Amino acid sequence: MPQTPPFALLLDVDGPIASPVTRDVTPEIISLLLDLAGAGIPVIFNTGRSDEFIKSQVMAPMIQAGMRQDLKIHAICEKGATWFTFGSKGAEELYIDHDLAVPGAYAREIRELVATDFAEHMFFDETKRAMVSVEQHIVADNTEYRRAQVSFDAAAMEAMTRHGLGVQRLEVNKPDANNDIDYRVDPTIISTDIESVQLGKDLGARRALELLAGDEIVPASWFTVGDSRTDYAMADWLAEEGHQVSHVDVRPADGMPSGKSYPILTASDLGLGVEVIHDDAGAAFLRHWQAQLN
Repeated sequence: MPQTPPFALLLDVDGPIASPVTRDVTPEIISLLLDLAGAGIPVIFNTGRSDEFIKSQVMAPMIQAGMRQDLKIHAICEKGATWFTFGSKGAEELYIDHDLAVPGAYAREIRELVATDFAEHMFFDETKRAMVSVEQHIVADNTEYRRAQVSFDAAAMEAMTRHGLGVQRLEVNKPDANNDIDYRVDPTIISTDIESVQLGKDLGARRALELLAGDEIVPASWFTVGDSRTDYAMADWLAEEGHQVSHVDVRPADGMPSGKSYPILTASDLGLGVEVIHDDAGAAFLRHWQAQLN
């Protein structure tokens, strides 16, 4: 018989779980995640981060904090391009969808571009297996990084065109010779991801359902949690597939979409002020859900 927990958590990592400033996860959040998982709540990460980031910043602290041997956590990384499961003994097999990888020649050019023109503000993420990502140095000023990011993104778009590839960035579309767009330049507050347009938090949500089906788990409802507008795709996909879902936005000041078919929650729904965002808001919701189970 399938297990039917009252809800499952589908969590973006940067923002609601890991601090976008330090990239670390607080011991309290690690403890709350373990408590929820131990209570039978499926905890699934759905992130643009690499598997190596999740292993070092999330998995290792959970194991060190005393992860129970019977717990299983799924991690969908690079917006659905890679995924793996981990427990108290570490990570299981890593799966990679190589068909969704950015061409190697383009990735090599971007690596050189960062080293030559943008190394002061950002670095090339060598841990990615399908996406190409650059990220702000922790010591760099974010305002200065965001200015450099605009120039980098323009150069990345121009390089795509020279490689004969169709690309989009936000509202700007540059199709290839066949009028196709296969890749996306996706800026965040601390990084830029260059990826297949087939990748996204909606693909991550589909993979999450597949992984839980393999465990014979059918949650009664879902909470999706994110800090960017693209994270709403998790809840969009689940709602379209007929699942009961609510989305938690831990950075609503960027703009909350209207007309969604599901509830959108923010820290204010917990009686907290507008200044409570990112992992502070993420921790507050984890505490709220833990209290509901007690």
